[in-house]
Amino acid sequence: MVTIPQLQDALRHTLHTTAHAVARASGFTQRHSKLSGAAFVQTLVWGWLGDPAASLSALCQTAAAAGVPITPQGLHQRFTRAGAALLEQVLRAAVHQALAAEPVAIPLLARFTAVVVRDSTTITLPDALADAWQGCGGRVATGTAAAVKLQVQLDLRRGRLDGPWLQAGRAQDRASPHQTAALPVGALELADRMYFTLGLAQARAAAGVYWLFRLHPQLAVFAPDGTRWDVPARLAAAGPTLDVPVQLGVDARVPARLLAARVPAAVAERRRRDLRAAAQREGRQPPAMTLALAAWNVYITNVPPTLLTVDEALVLAKVRWQIELLFKLWKQDGLVDEWRSAQPARILCEVYAKLIGVVVQHWLTLLGGWHRPEYSRVQAAQTIRAYARWLAHALGRTARLHAALQALRRVLAAGCRLNPRRHKPNTYQLLLHPPPGGLP
Repeated sequence: MVTIPQLQDALRHTLHTTAHAVARASGFTQRHSKLSGAAFVQTLVWGWLGDPAASLSALCQTAAAAGVPITPQGLHQRFTRAGAALLEQVLRAAVHQALAAEPVAIPLLARFTAVVVRDSTTITLPDALADAWQGCGGRVATGTAAAVKLQVQLDLRRGRLDGPWLQAGRAQDRASPHQTAALPVGALELADRMYFTLGLAQARAAAGVYWLFRLHPQLAVFAPDGTRWDVPARLAAAGPTLDVPVQLGVDARVPARLLAARVPAAVAERRRRDLRAAAQREGRQPPAMTLALAAWNVYITNVPPTLLTVDEALVLAKVRWQIELLFKLWKQDGLVDEWRSAQPARILCEVYAKLIGVVVQHWLTLLGGWHRPEYSRVQAAQTIRAYARWLAHALGRTARLHAALQALRRVLAAGCRLNPRRHKPNTYQLLLHPPPGGLP
């Protein structure tokens, strides 16, 4: 369980000790400047955490709260590539912090030592930043040359955040550092099917780690006797759900379970329309296999039936979307993909500072009761923003920071609850009571 002393240490190490050391080593710190490297980092992180659309004047108010008076013009002059490099190094230090809360009280998740969801999201940058983060390119002349990809992993049991790790926008997801990172024995990994490889499945199983992925249409599936499956035909002959042992891969023959649930006809038709529209934009036709599988939710897993029923697995598979909600929180509330300037160096500074801010925000979220199934991270983030300037003022004072964190914990614990819903139940309701056939 994360404690206030642990959180104090993490905040100080990241926003003061690391920022100060990096600023001195990089030459960012100027002899006659009022704004040290640590003060620069703290001003931007707390300022944009409190108000993601804050102007230079508002940021200077945050600096003043931290005891560093500076003018908007003086702050503007520090938005340089050296400042961006400083913030990037502080972000790297932040993501190395391993803060975790008391496990959430959901018995289904408690069957595993960790329930890890991972995915990526991309921030498109101005073309002038292609030398820092190369984009994917595209059919249009502008707006595709620069992008940064965020690789993120989140343990839903204890709230431990691993990331964001930054990659060039054109990097493949399978190059994510999480792809080969160790997980605890008995953990369950949930990720997009683009992360799945037979080598990963074999390595995770050998290490005592479970996995659950959506079936990729191109993956070869065999019956236990070695007969290759025609997956659409096998599904067509099945009932509303299917749970059978299979082997994966022409050569690897990785043991697994294939789980499937038929979706309503309207959902299947909407999926096919989307597939055809996406293929048409690229001047091609969608594969027949992909269109056939649109009528089903199909997953592969190495979790044994004694540990996880098909209905429970189908609900857990949907939990992966919790990381999409985290990205939504970062972008829509934290505005990590928006900025108030056209200056490339200032844009980089703003992106890095806001990313540090959402990591700090997540740490503070852990104070409020991650163990409560109904805990709302969105409401918690809104509360934390109101405390940002107070925390900026208290960071350099042990007793004040301790008191501020205690007060924040009480406020978070007193609210931030999701109300149960009869129609379209919340994720925690589905995890507590998995419906037959997965989600309704």
